[in-house]
Amino acid sequence: MKKKLIYVAAMAFACMQLFAQANSQEARKLSLAFYAISNLYVDSTNTEKLVEDAITGMLEKLDPHSDYLDPQETKELNEPLQGNFDGIGIQFNMLTDTLYVIQVIPGRPSEKVGLMAGDRIIMVDDTLIAGVKMKNTDIMKRLRGQKGTEVRVKVKRGNDPELMEFRIIRDKIPVYSMDAAYMADHTTGYIKLNRFAASSATEFREAVDKLRRQGMKNLILDLQGNGGGYLNVAIDLADEFLSRGKLIVYTEGHTQPREDANATSRGDFQEGNLIILVDEGSASASEILAGAIQDWDRGLIVGRRTFGKGLVQKPIPLPDGSMIRLTVSRYYTPTGRSIQKPFENGNSKDYNQDLIERYNHGELMSADSIHFPDSMIYHTLINERVVYGGGGIMPDIFVPLDTTQSSAYHRRLIATGLINRAAMNYVDQHRAELNSRYANFEAYKQNFRVDDALLQDLINLATAEKIEYKEEEFNLSKNYISLQLKALIARDVYDMGEYFRIINDINPAYQRALEIINNNSLYQKELGY
Repeated sequence: MKKKLIYVAAMAFACMQLFAQANSQEARKLSLAFYAISNLYVDSTNTEKLVEDAITGMLEKLDPHSDYLDPQETKELNEPLQGNFDGIGIQFNMLTDTLYVIQVIPGRPSEKVGLMAGDRIIMVDDTLIAGVKMKNTDIMKRLRGQKGTEVRVKVKRGNDPELMEFRIIRDKIPVYSMDAAYMADHTTGYIKLNRFAASSATEFREAVDKLRRQGMKNLILDLQGNGGGYLNVAIDLADEFLSRGKLIVYTEGHTQPREDANATSRGDFQEGNLIILVDEGSASASEILAGAIQDWDRGLIVGRRTFGKGLVQKPIPLPDGSMIRLTVSRYYTPTGRSIQKPFENGNSKDYNQDLIERYNHGELMSADSIHFPDSMIYHTLINERVVYGGGGIMPDIFVPLDTTQSSAYHRRLIATGLINRAAMNYVDQHRAELNSRYANFEAYKQNFRVDDALLQDLINLATAEKIEYKEEEFNLSKNYISLQLKALIARDVYDMGEYFRIINDINPAYQRALEIINNNSLYQKELGY
């Protein structure tokens, strides 16, 4: 403990010294405050926490995206974006407080030793994890570990009363950023990207090659709910669509000179109709890509106004594995639009309420509720179409949030995870039947129907969770609930891509995009040709 305090104090002193070079009066003030609290305060203090709280306090006053991450948070932040982690290679969900294997990743450790979808992991090494209300994060810590190390799991399979033991050697497990890639019709491909990770550009190119072999000429790229990721990956993907020399994005800040990112000649999808789907959950890298495509009239943006996260964070690693993510500049689209929505003195509370305010003001339901001042009007670089600044990317074609089948009862089922649980229960009980009755996904999609028994099971689950059954509300949402159940069952029996092949049947932005992309005269008209 003494060494740790010495280290923290040394770090604090070093920071003070650096700060002193810039402004000695403020540095002395900060140093005196730290000294007074750590040495004179009435109770004992945690010196490390004092330093962390001081850093956090300073960052909170700057903007909503500058922040401090402790060593564990830093690791958890980087893992999904780096494209892999060390583990056993399964996808799982918690079903009635038991880890339920949804899929084993092909070629990875769990598949190699014979673990199967539908297995329940009861013990990890000598620790019981089933029925003890253990957190998902604690379970993952036990399953993950350094490549080459061994973990023992005991599994219940089917109705077999005996637990099966597997010894699994951990390995690198890929983290994919692409949820789906399939042909939406004979000439239109669909790609769903959930984040901009290290592997995203490679995944995208491989998907385009596969879809082209199936006849793809046009593309719908779905960035709905994509919160962003690496800037260089967004630039890399934009480069696929734009010709050499075209500006993709530039960054600029008070102490950071302007830096331009331009397209190269390597783009492999510079021809063909392109539509990008966005919504209020599309942020950062998604907005960079959408903004570049819109500004150069390369394709159409369909959906709702994006989040508006256009501040650039520079990671500043600290010696103990923690990190400061400091905002150093802003993103600007090729026309000069700032992507960042307004904020006031780092007020994260108001900032985080923005999406709720959009809903309350009717923005998600009607484009007419969105008003831009004349100062926020810009023009695209080829066809001089009107586009808007002021934060986020306003789509070329607005698609309102569909609330026609929404009800309070349905929202409670979603919020409590009961629709997902009902689907998992069904797969658990009928996996063999599903595999034998439906030879492939196409047969499943065409022929499977959610029956009344499954819907009643869902209602019973809700009642057990003290969610009062509302018949009128249930009937309003019944078709939507049935399609969600069918899509979730497909995800568990097949894979994530098949989930989207079903759920997109009720995705209004997807349906609108299909309508436009297959009508070349309408597509060209919307682009201003």
